Amino acid sequence: MDGFDGIEIYWAWFIAGLGLAALEMIVPGVYLIWLALAALVTGLLVFVAAPPLAMQIVCFVFLALIAVFSAKRFLRDSPIVSSDPLLNNRGGRMVGQTATVTQAIEHGSGRVHVGDGDWIAKGPDMAEGERARIVGSDGAQLLVEPLNLIEADPELKPEEG
Repeated sequence: MDGFDGIEIYWAWFIAGLGLAALEMIVPGVYLIWLALAALVTGLLVFVAAPPLAMQIVCFVFLALIAVFSAKRFLRDSPIVSSDPLLNNRGGRMVGQTATVTQAIEHGSGRVHVGDGDWIAKGPDMAEGERARIVGSDGAQLLVEPLNLIEADPELKPEEG
């Protein structure tokens, strides 16, 4: 079965599959690899059986859907566990660290200095220069509390002896 200018149609499927696989390496995400797999399998089917073009397209669509939904289900049931889940969560990595208030936190918002940078902070009112503990993050904002909050807790009384 001739395809384009004497080129067999299965070569078009193989080229499309390899092109999609190459794009998968350039474009972030895991989407194009399933289309590449479907195109390569369709190319193999066309090489072996030479179905009509309409059947090739239907085969490609069904193979792509099967690959995508199978991968989605597999990844849902067996998620990839990272050895460092906070790798790309800089704010999350700072939880527990101590920061210095550089712009007074008033009405719940201000700035703190941590490491080598200043961050927008949310928390109770605190004066400039006070020390704060980072308790969480909300996007690019750090959630802070006064460092002496634990010491001032009335439930934590020293033992009398």
